[in-house]
Amino acid sequence: MDRDEAPGEDVATTASRDAKGVDPPAPPPARLEWARPVRLEPPVDRILRVVLVGFMGAGKSAVGRRLARFLNWRFADMDREIVAREERSVARIFQEEGEAFFREVEHRTALSLLGEEHMVISTGGGWPCREDRLESLDQMTLAVWLVVSAEAAVERISASRTRRPLLEVADPLARARALLEVREPYYALAHWHIRTEGRSSSSIAREIAGRIGGGSPA
Repeated sequence: MDRDEAPGEDVATTASRDAKGVDPPAPPPARLEWARPVRLEPPVDRILRVVLVGFMGAGKSAVGRRLARFLNWRFADMDREIVAREERSVARIFQEEGEAFFREVEHRTALSLLGEEHMVISTGGGWPCREDRLESLDQMTLAVWLVVSAEAAVERISASRTRRPLLEVADPLARARALLEVREPYYALAHWHIRTEGRSSSSIAREIAGRIGGGSPA
């Protein structure tokens, strides 16, 4: 799971499938346009939930944890929630039950979390990569894409103790680039896009909290 120090230490085992004979998600429909959010962002005074999306190594959990503290909201890491409910690791769920089962559990978990208010949610890297995921968010939920390059993601992950089955291949950088090529059009449907390279998780969280609250948190 993610550590609480740097943007690169997020949870990322949920993307699609690993390199052991399992395919990445299907390419998004042509109608999904790069860097165009699915709809207008919710007014800041109506935001009740923040959903963080992005690739492994983007720092979703580290940023989300700090953002929740700044806002005095609850924080939920979707992968951690799944592990707690299933009482086994994400890797074991994939190994023992397969991707279809995991995606169903992930979907139910997301629906439960999205039903709560004053919540910051860190999603798995593959969760947004279905046609209706970000499109189905209600008008009180803000989606934020934490942008990271394949190079930075691999560098951060290599320095982390967290296992990343998707990148346990001969050429992890090539694998990361291939996954990002498929996923970025989905991530780009988020309302806000924030680059993470060269920034701390705290500074990113402060930026988001400041934009939501109209000022920089103390």
